[in-house]
This record gives sequence, C-alpha cells and structure tokens, in this order.
Amino acid sequence: MASSAALPGRPRITLRQRLSLWDRSITAYGFIAPFFVLFFAFGLYPLLDTAWVALHRESLTASGSSWVGFDNFTWLFGNEYFRKSLLNTVTIGILSTVPQLLVALGLAHLLNMKMRGRTFFRVIMLMPYATSVAAAALVFAQIFGTDSGLLNWLLGTVGISPVAWEPGHWTSQIAVSTIVIWRWTGYNALIYLAAMQAVPGDLYEAAAIDGASKWQQFRNVTLPSLKPTILFTVVVSSIGATQLFGEPLLFSAGAGNANPLGGSSHQYQTMGLLMYQQAFTDGSLGRAAATAWTMFVIIILVTLLNTLLVSGRIRIPGLRRKGARA
Repeated sequence: MASSAALPGRPRITLRQRLSLWDRSITAYGFIAPFFVLFFAFGLYPLLDTAWVALHRESLTASGSSWVGFDNFTWLFGNEYFRKSLLNTVTIGILSTVPQLLVALGLAHLLNMKMRGRTFFRVIMLMPYATSVAAAALVFAQIFGTDSGLLNWLLGTVGISPVAWEPGHWTSQIAVSTIVIWRWTGYNALIYLAAMQAVPGDLYEAAAIDGASKWQQFRNVTLPSLKPTILFTVVVSSIGATQLFGEPLLFSAGAGNANPLGGSSHQYQTMGLLMYQQAFTDGSLGRAAATAWTMFVIIILVTLLNTLLVSGRIRIPGLRRKGARA
C-alpha cells in the first residue's frame, strides 16, 4: 500500500505559507473591489434599471407602472420631435466638432514651436474648460442677443442688419455650437500638444534633411503620428455632442425662454433636452428612459466605429500608418 506520508523531496506547505498566499490574493481583490462596487452601484444598476423603465409606462407624478414592451420605442421613433432632436444633435455636433478639432490642432502646432511664454499660453488654453457651463452659456446668450447683443452691434458697425440668432434654425445652432467650441478647443489642443511632444525629433530632422518644408513635415510626419489621438478626440467629441444638454438649455434660458424645448419651434433641441422634457415636463419616465437608451446605443455605435478605424479595418484617406508603404 502507498504510504500516506509526504513524498520525499517535496516540501510541505505550512499553514503560515498558505495564509500568506491567501493574503496576497485577497489583498489584490480588495484593491480592485471599490471600483467594481461603485461601477455596479452607479453604472450597471442604473443602466439596467433604465432599460426596465423603458419597457414600462411610468409617470413622474403617479405611483405604479405597467408593462408596455417596446411601445415607448415605437412611439419615440414615430415622433416628429424625436427625429428633429436627433437631426439637431447631428448638425450641432458637426458644427461644433469639426471647427473645434481643426482649431485645436492648429493651436497645438503653434504651442509646440519654440516661443516665449509657452507655459502661459498653455494655461490660458484651459481657462474656458475651467469656466462653468452656466456662466459661459449665459454670457454667450447675451453676446448673441437680437436687440442688444454684442455681435449684432459689431455687425451694425459695418452696415450689416441685426441677425435674430435665437429664433432662427441655423443661426441658433451656430450660436450653441460656438459655446461648445469656445469651451472645448483648448482642452483638445492640450491633448494634441501632448501627442506632438511624443513624436520622435529624429523624424523631423530626417524630413528637414530631405528638404521638406514646415508644412510638409506637419502633413507627412505630425498628422500620421497623431492619427490615434485624432480618432480619440473625434470619438470623445462625438459622445459629448450626443449628450449635449447644458449649453442649449442655458442658452434658451438666457434668451428669456427657460425650458427644455430648444426654442419656440424646437430649432436647437437636442436629444438630451428632449429626454429632460419627457421626464420632468411631460412626466413620462418610460419615454425618457427609451430616449436615454437610444442615446446609449448611438454612443456604442460611435465607439465601435472608432475601434474599426484604429484597427485599420476602415481607413481614412490621407492618413497612413507609420511604416506603411507609399
């Protein structure tokens, strides 16, 4: 019969060693546990609860709920104001994201050059981002005022008639986009600047030896090196545009119409404003939850698009990976 004694040459693990191994494992899980606790409490649970509410008819003022399935989504996709808010979200997102990132890229390129007071200008870039969205929106609402706005006064000095910024469709969206551009351009410029400083200087020296101009170096060295950063800022800005809420709401309040309708004819109502209106003005929590989940799906699609772009499955003309053949 085989002996029950320990095999020769194979040391036995003592109780102290076992406790030490357990302590290492428990300590590691203990360090990461707070993140998962907070994520489940404030991330996953609200997401699942919103999905549950979206499938019910719930009112903000009445207790109880009833199962309606996908009726809230059916009503939402057939609603005129939802389609309008979705289109407004897309157009305001384009009007704010494209100029914002182009200006940020140019400012980052200037700040990356050897110049006096670079630290001062970098700090100045973050001041709009540090400004309260309420203060920024209310100030810009006064700037774009129809009767006594600063911008219309400047236009009048060159003989241009005053523009009704808030009541107009495109003019109001341009005004809201201007607030977003002002607040986020400096933030993205610093992100681009950090990425530019990570580009090896040898690439610029080799390009200069080959006779490349400053513009050619920027186009053929800087831009390809910044491709992942540019795609990141595009996705983050697109997500921010999908969730846009504070700027249009407070711009409406500054224009004397403190409600989430986005103007008298919903001309700049975004999906965030529509969700707020459905929940706290109309009192329909189910429809508001359906809108929230629609926004969530849109964000997932934008993130998936970013993944495909970064992996190279979808290529952007003019931006090649480093080391790719010409």
